Amino acid sequence: MALRSRPPSSSSPRFSVPFLLLLLLSILLFLSSPSSGHLAPYDALYADGVRAYFAQDWPRAAELLQRCLHSYSGLQGARRECQGACQGQAGFSTGRPPSRPWETGFFERVLQRAECLEECLGRRLGGQPSLHRASAQIRQDFEEREPYNYLQIAFFKLKKLDEAVSSAHTFFVANPQHLQMREDMEKYRRMAGVKAESFRDLEAMPHWVAYEAGIQHYKADDYQQAVTKLEESLKEGLLALEDCRALCEGPQEDEEKAEETQLGLYEAIAAHYIQVLKCRQKCVLDIATKPGRVSSTEDFIPSHFDLLQFAYERTGNWALAAECAATYLQFYPSDGALLEKLKQYQAELGDVPIAARENIRHYVERSLMEKKLIYYAVEHLGETFNDPDSWTPEELIPESMKEKHKEDQEKQRLKAPDVGEQEPREPLAFEGITITMDSQQLNGSQRVVLDRVLTESECKDILRLAKAAGGTEGGYRGRRSPHTPHEKFEGLTVLKALQLAEESTVNWRDAKLLLQASEKSRKIVESYFTPGKDLYFSFTHLVCRTAAEGEQESRMDLSHPVHADNCLLDPEGNTCWREPPAYIYRDYSAILYLNDDFQGGNLFFTEMDAVTVTAEVRPKCGRLVAFSSGGENPHGVWAVTRGRRCAIALWYTLLPEHAEQERARAEELMRQKEAEQEQSHSEEEEHGGAEPSGADSPEPPTPKGRARSTSQRTRSNSDSGIQSTRLRARDEF
Repeated sequence: MALRSRPPSSSSPRFSVPFLLLLLLSILLFLSSPSSGHLAPYDALYADGVRAYFAQDWPRAAELLQRCLHSYSGLQGARRECQGACQGQAGFSTGRPPSRPWETGFFERVLQRAECLEECLGRRLGGQPSLHRASAQIRQDFEEREPYNYLQIAFFKLKKLDEAVSSAHTFFVANPQHLQMREDMEKYRRMAGVKAESFRDLEAMPHWVAYEAGIQHYKADDYQQAVTKLEESLKEGLLALEDCRALCEGPQEDEEKAEETQLGLYEAIAAHYIQVLKCRQKCVLDIATKPGRVSSTEDFIPSHFDLLQFAYERTGNWALAAECAATYLQFYPSDGALLEKLKQYQAELGDVPIAARENIRHYVERSLMEKKLIYYAVEHLGETFNDPDSWTPEELIPESMKEKHKEDQEKQRLKAPDVGEQEPREPLAFEGITITMDSQQLNGSQRVVLDRVLTESECKDILRLAKAAGGTEGGYRGRRSPHTPHEKFEGLTVLKALQLAEESTVNWRDAKLLLQASEKSRKIVESYFTPGKDLYFSFTHLVCRTAAEGEQESRMDLSHPVHADNCLLDPEGNTCWREPPAYIYRDYSAILYLNDDFQGGNLFFTEMDAVTVTAEVRPKCGRLVAFSSGGENPHGVWAVTRGRRCAIALWYTLLPEHAEQERARAEELMRQKEAEQEQSHSEEEEHGGAEPSGADSPEPPTPKGRARSTSQRTRSNSDSGIQSTRLRARDEF
């Protein structure tokens, strides 16, 4: 290719061909450098950064991981800007010449839009846009902020504490249940030289920062500050929504599946377009879900206007209060309370017209048009759709889906916090017991937390039994825990408790109460999980764990490692092998807590990776935690760092041949003792015996058939706040 130049003149400098080639090469090298407009593919940088990390090349790892984050952010920004720019430059006109086929006009605009996007992205990225397509797994890593996990270690090794802490905090915000990062964060907090301001979120979402500040001001009755922050949250939230929607125009999902079905032109276009529309609809959930949370804030955008209308009213700004009320009615036009409020505002304002905000009116119209197309595809093309909005008009939903939609909305309503009481699915076996958390609130399946199973007096009596048995040589000897050297472990079976009672080592009534409390728990678990099917005891164990003196500082281990009760947990393979030596016949597990005057020792559930915590429960007297024993419920126990934690660990089976034999012997001992007491009591009555002593505690109440139970929902991280203790009986030996 020839280079064109001006004719030489006496004043013009002459350049040799080699010089020009060198100059051209220099320009190309500059354009390809990281500081120029060229953006290297983030997945390649990430892969190189991780390789450097495992090679312990910390400077290179830190550099590459920072560059991959910068590249990912740049790619997202380029896509958003190009989508917006091309929407204006290559939009679709409403009219067409009468003689021109609609296909030609339509696809002409499609081709122009594609050309615009390709040119814009190529210019912004400095290369072919196709080079920046990453796998689903890599995209997920970046969405979950995984590069920051590697980055914090690299910075720590480089002794850059401020960067290490901010990277760790950024990852932890999005992954608050990550056990290893939780430990790392605790270490950072104890390190000298680490400042409070280092704990900053490098990926903070502006609308969430403003929203949480606005809610705090609102709750503190500081309405002037509340409206400022809530308006900021709304503005930033709507911007985040548009950014999310712009990123939905990506490649078609399940391309391999699409190739197998060999879709035609219009079927393929329809499938891809519906995918884009569903992604856009889901964006409202994305912006309404705080990083690190699973559940979204219900009605995130409409609720802003509900809060704002009240806050503006309290500040005396009737015009804006009326505007916010009218805007809220765009979502819920038949809301009686807001309609009444609007009448009051109109009376205050006189003839001043009240109108909803134009941008929200457009938002609602656009959303409804998209829903209409999606529901058409659901009804006629076999698509599926989970509508993220509770305000969707019923007339928009196909008849065949209305029942399911109502059920989904009801489930969503029940999942919301502070919804009041929820009836249990089956009446429990005893009155007065409350369901504090169910499977949904515990973020899993076959899980429940129940309170008021025992009274304070009954808990004290069983604790007295544990203390008395601890002084004997026979069955409750304290020793190092098999799981940690930092705790002392003590265990007592029901049979040993009754044998000690026969020897007068422990109070007979206390031993009997242990037997009765465990039976009461069995009937509760049976009525909740397996109504109509008998549950048999597999093992019963009164367990106490005591923190060792002077061994708790900087402790990072667990009181009981993460495990499942009837299978061998394999976190690497993301499975649980139901085979010996696991207790494969166990079907349900439970823990009945006796006290809370200790530090740590809380139960937590995880995903099958044994790392991602899904729920935690705090022990307290009379609290029963029950769950199915399989791989769906891996669980562990946080370290007991101070005091002594006691609970009754219970395992159940549906197979009578695996019923606990020791318990049968214990029940036989109990019957013999009661027969002896009955005979003794009869003899005393014949001889005018004395009144029975009231020193022993009352027995647990007897079951009243299928009595209806009072049930109460609480917030997911409420009084149970998290954490509780999982006691595994036989495995403790």
